[in-house]
Amino acid sequence: MKDMQAQLEKLRTDAAECALIRDLATDPTKRELFTRLADHLTVLASEVERAIADSIKRTS
Repeated sequence: MKDMQAQLEKLRTDAAECALIRDLATDPTKRELFTRLADHLTVLASEVERAIADSIKRTS
């Protein structure tokens, strides 16, 4: 469970960093790329969060 929590935190941190890079980018292509990366990492974090919640429900 701790490894899943660590991955969740890493995904959220990476998504925030991509969003920051997007906000600082002046090149529209890079801005679009980092927007997509941030969105994708946010979805992945949501999936990990859901898996954690499901795991907790099964063990309760």
